[in-house]
Amino acid sequence: MAAQPPIRRRRPPAQQRTGAAAVEFAIVAPLFFMMVLGCIEIGRALMVQQVLVNASRVGAREAATLTGTGSSAQTAAVNYAAGASVPGVAASVAPDPTTAEAGDLITVRLSVDFADVSWSPTPWFLSGTTLEAQSVMRKEGFK
Repeated sequence: MAAQPPIRRRRPPAQQRTGAAAVEFAIVAPLFFMMVLGCIEIGRALMVQQVLVNASRVGAREAATLTGTGSSAQTAAVNYAAGASVPGVAASVAPDPTTAEAGDLITVRLSVDFADVSWSPTPWFLSGTTLEAQSVMRKEGFK
């Protein structure tokens, strides 16, 4: 028995497929653009989080020095964040570095609302999220 050639199906003429690409694009495009915007927002959030971590280290380092004060540590941290395009950062230092003894732990906490630093005018995915960071260092000096 001889093998029969495979059955070939004919493609429909081009006139019958007009608009198919437009319909497919209309279905896929919104999902694609939402995914791209979500990636941009998450990338911005990660960048801001890293800036907050670095700024809290700068503030903690300032507070841990012998001449450091709570206000100078807050100013150093907020200025670092503002220099990296992250405005509106709230900073707190505990305990007060001027009364801390040598070797005491000093904590600098920073926070910012993501809506204040998002590149999107209305953040979709991370609205209402507060980004936070803290650093802890020992007060310098001799015991």
